[in-house]
Amino acid sequence: MTMIDAKPPSYQVALPVFEGPLDLLLHLIEREELDITQVSLAQITNQYLDYLGHLSERDPDNLADFLVVAAKLLLIKSRVLLPQPPASLRAEDEDVGQDLVQQLIEYKRFKEAARWLKHLDEQGRQSYIRLAGVPTLDRVVDLGEVTLEDLLAAVRDALAIKPPEPSVNGAVAPIRISIADQMDLIERKTRHGQSVSFRRLLERATTRMEVIVTLLALLEMVKQLRVSMRQDSQFGDIQIVSKADATGGQ
Repeated sequence: MTMIDAKPPSYQVALPVFEGPLDLLLHLIEREELDITQVSLAQITNQYLDYLGHLSERDPDNLADFLVVAAKLLLIKSRVLLPQPPASLRAEDEDVGQDLVQQLIEYKRFKEAARWLKHLDEQGRQSYIRLAGVPTLDRVVDLGEVTLEDLLAAVRDALAIKPPEPSVNGAVAPIRISIADQMDLIERKTRHGQSVSFRRLLERATTRMEVIVTLLALLEMVKQLRVSMRQDSQFGDIQIVSKADATGGQ
């Protein structure tokens, strides 16, 4: 698989113990080369807010990345501002740093998945084997009323309530579901003019990996013009409809 080059970071964290992009901070924490307890979370939060306040033009994708992390940091800052508990309860507060580590790791995985999806979108149909002639209409993947941000928001909510993937002796359990499996499921759910709720599909997923695979399956079916999506209200549920039924099977 070809590696996808990341865009140069436009934001730099500047701390007494670290200076550089947020992704590098995450990398050092993952490798245990930087102690999270030595990082001033309040200072990072203030720098984020100052950075966002001085932007003249805001890239929605980059802004979303910042807000995901900033929200987590603001939560930790609020805990720091609370009165210190008795010594017998401070052990619980020590978990705050570890919580940030895990949340940043989840953020990195989600960001890499979003970058990969964007890469596939830019490649267009060149990334797929043609099983039929090139359609004369809808050459550009059209999500209709639904935006990629809407889809990612639904996925993020689903990931937040799913338990971490089980592991054995430190190894992640093998994936037991494929994009093809989820495409078949969506096709069955949308037969005979029926629509299926994207939120319901994500809720039935038993693992975080299944949530991601379901999203990839849906985007693949949209790209193949097999389904379309609609959203009746802002931030409302996303409904998936078969295009074959909508066009009379043509």
